[in-house]
Amino acid sequence: MFSQKQIQALNFNIDPSRIKTRAKGNITLSYLEGFDLIDTANKIFGYGNWSYRVISLEQVSQQTNSNQNIVVCYKALVKVVVYNLEHTQYITKEDVGFGTGISKTLSDSHEGAAKEAVTDALKRTLRSFGNQFGNSLYNKNFKPNTQSQMPSNRQTQNSNQSYHTNSYEFSSLYNLGLQVIEQGNNYIVVGKDIFNKKDTIKACGFRWDKSRKLWYLPKEQQVA
Repeated sequence: MFSQKQIQALNFNIDPSRIKTRAKGNITLSYLEGFDLIDTANKIFGYGNWSYRVISLEQVSQQTNSNQNIVVCYKALVKVVVYNLEHTQYITKEDVGFGTGISKTLSDSHEGAAKEAVTDALKRTLRSFGNQFGNSLYNKNFKPNTQSQMPSNRQTQNSNQSYHTNSYEFSSLYNLGLQVIEQGNNYIVVGKDIFNKKDTIKACGFRWDKSRKLWYLPKEQQVA
């Protein structure tokens, strides 16, 4: 169903800079914004390879609070469809979401509640695809793991080497604690305990150079 690059992208740890927080009583909640999730789906699945549809949208309640604001609550059911690159296979997911609209006018309350319910349902549906869509944020003990994030875009002491920064291409290697550097016309894998991780390295297209005793991948091949 998914390509190797898509699987690597889905397995990659979430970038902490994408995570937003808000206070709810004495609790701090972590979340991803709706536009961020749509951007992520476009990057991983591809434009035109996924879509979502509102199956149902219904009002749950309506009341007026002590400040004379109209409080409206909605419930939404959203269905997400993801196709493979050839559009010969697809996966469907569904989930519900809730939204609350608070305003002095009835129309604004309904609008706010409906939009929030649909966005919440989309978030809950996409999270079934893993951490890139915020699934780990639903873990109460979640703490961003910055150590396994993609290396920053910086130069090493050797002017002919620099860290490769495409988070999706080699995400499975980064998750194992390895790094990919640029050396001339090749990408080189560096890190600890490389031998025991050779299967994953091979899966990313790297080859073993016996003379130099390192794993390398020509840039031209990686681009192709």
